[in-house]
Amino acid sequence: MLVRAYRLSDKLGVVILKLSVAFGGLSTAGVSRLTKVGRYGLGGIFAVIFGVLGIIWGVFRRIFGFLFGRMVGGARRASQQAAGAVGTSTSNMMARRAARAEMIATVTEDPLRAQNRTLSAVAVILLAALIGVILWATGPGRQPNNLTSLADLGNSVALSSPNAPLDLTAVIPVLGSTAVPTATTLPEVLNARGSIAYTAREKGQSDIWVLSIGSRTPIRLTNSPVDERDPAWSPDGTKLAYASRQDGNWEIYIYDMLDGSSKRMTYDLSFQGAPKWSPDGKFLTYESYQGNNLDIYVVPVDGSQPALRVTDSSTPDFSPAWSPVNNGRRIAFVSWRNGNQDIYIFSLDNPVDSASINVTNTPNRQENYPTWSPDGKYIAYSALDEGIEKVFVKDVDNIDAPAQVIARGRTPAWSPDGASLISAVDTQEGTQFVAIPFTASGNTTLVVGSAERATSPTWTGRPLPAALLSSGGLPSGVPQSLFVEQVGSPDRNGHYGLGTLANVVVSRSEFYLSDTVNDSFNALRQRSLQVAGWDFLGKLDDAFWSFLPTPRLPDAGEERRNWYYTGRAFGITRSLIAGFPQQIELVREDVGVNTYWRVYVRVSEDAVPGELGEPLRQMPWDMLSRNSGDVQAYDEGGRLKTAVPAGYYIDFTQLAADYGWERTPAGTDWRANVNGINYWLFQKTNGLSWYDAMLQLYNNSELGAFAATAVPAAPTQTQP
Repeated sequence: MLVRAYRLSDKLGVVILKLSVAFGGLSTAGVSRLTKVGRYGLGGIFAVIFGVLGIIWGVFRRIFGFLFGRMVGGARRASQQAAGAVGTSTSNMMARRAARAEMIATVTEDPLRAQNRTLSAVAVILLAALIGVILWATGPGRQPNNLTSLADLGNSVALSSPNAPLDLTAVIPVLGSTAVPTATTLPEVLNARGSIAYTAREKGQSDIWVLSIGSRTPIRLTNSPVDERDPAWSPDGTKLAYASRQDGNWEIYIYDMLDGSSKRMTYDLSFQGAPKWSPDGKFLTYESYQGNNLDIYVVPVDGSQPALRVTDSSTPDFSPAWSPVNNGRRIAFVSWRNGNQDIYIFSLDNPVDSASINVTNTPNRQENYPTWSPDGKYIAYSALDEGIEKVFVKDVDNIDAPAQVIARGRTPAWSPDGASLISAVDTQEGTQFVAIPFTASGNTTLVVGSAERATSPTWTGRPLPAALLSSGGLPSGVPQSLFVEQVGSPDRNGHYGLGTLANVVVSRSEFYLSDTVNDSFNALRQRSLQVAGWDFLGKLDDAFWSFLPTPRLPDAGEERRNWYYTGRAFGITRSLIAGFPQQIELVREDVGVNTYWRVYVRVSEDAVPGELGEPLRQMPWDMLSRNSGDVQAYDEGGRLKTAVPAGYYIDFTQLAADYGWERTPAGTDWRANVNGINYWLFQKTNGLSWYDAMLQLYNNSELGAFAATAVPAAPTQTQP
């Protein structure tokens, strides 16, 4: 009897356990779907579940009571029989044998065994019916589809179905932290673990890389010859949105981390970039340049509708970020609408662009790259402040309170748990991504370093797929070199020659550069022609300045030890800042104690819009206003322009750096001395000092007053 009771209770326990596992194993998405079908009979489903469990429990109690009673009665009879067993004769043994034979002949089956089979069959039938009801209720055909339009984003937006509301009520939670195997304990600022993605620029090509938190070995995710950038994780960490030129012009794509496929999301000849996900994973917001204006747009991921414009200001609106809470009803973005680069919040509850709220409002600081904390309470961003790139955090519910300065860095991203941030910090060796504590304790911690300039980190709590980790990522698609510097052998004095700049017009000096750098200039010239559509470097103001027999003297305000003498510098045509439209635009950047100029070259007017370059986001410096009669502009060496110029431009400063040519800081007196502005001057030092670079062309004796002066050695004492 004990064995039978054990078997029966074991079977019932297995049934109950399987029911628990079946319901406990539902995924997050499944639970969400069950929640949505409440109006289709969720109460009935749970009534059936508890009813089945009640029936099983009742039967179990009756059977257990019956078995327990028989077990007790059997024990009593066995005790009585044992007490009367003394003195039993051999004839009684024969009688028991006859009775046992008669019992075997008449009893065919234990009735408990039949009850067990019946109960098991009933449980299986009820369980199958229950599973069928759940599958029917949660099937795709039972789910309402509210994704028909975006009409409530604003009255000024024209849509195909203007009467249906925007469905942003189903918010997909970000996956929790998943432990990544690591040999050592991670610092608290990295406790969220997961993975990051970022953009790195290598030899003129931008690609997307990914990295498991705790590892120092990044994996290349893209390697096409064109640029890929602006990565953004989906809420569940299975997809990565990004911008790319792989089809000619800048478009938005989605990369599936699980199967390695890419899906193009936008189809427009204009520029598209900086995508970000809605919290439910159904939409992307991004920046797009249409009608000669940069604005924020939204597009459904399933492609069911065309893209919708969210902002309509006449000034550039860019770098959007979608709030992860409040059903995703807020989008932060950067705008110049008040004459300064500030961060604004657009509300889908009041979808009028003019109602957007300025949350930073700092006239002397240009904020960029907003990103929401996971709880939606804060926005982190970066800005150049007092000559240093810094990461700030702003309480969006208390915009009058000053922003917190967290650390040095740019392009911040939150950890999945909101306890820390990651940002990019530039060094002479490249870029370092560091984790900064916010609510977590501990110190700023290095995540990974890049020998190249890197930017735009994004952090998810989901680990990288095992297949991607085992593959090691894509091989490098970057060329071994952008150019080959063919340097002739030096003469017996160790001097190198000069190389002719073929078909280059130099108006103020000679058309030569040192043989050690002329090939890189020629390669840069060809590349700028390719990406700008016109020969920007075909005409220069300056190249090589002769030093012998008589040095060409610098103009007032120009450096006496000028790099033009070394044959390692060139000056672009200064007059290109004049005219309409201006062929170059200058963006002022105060880095440390120095002022630098970022040069943007306007692409050819014959180019198809969007085919070359991209729109400007920063406000250029109006250098000509210093002569406009404005006293303040004269004293400050100019002023910001009042509007961002329309059209497409290339970042020539970045392009020149790809080929090793660096911009030169302005002189300390640049505001008063026009010759010290130096926006036109690019030089390639290869780590040499000016004096060492001169020795590649001249003897020390030929340098005259420029030659290094020997420092007399201190007299040595003699022993008495």
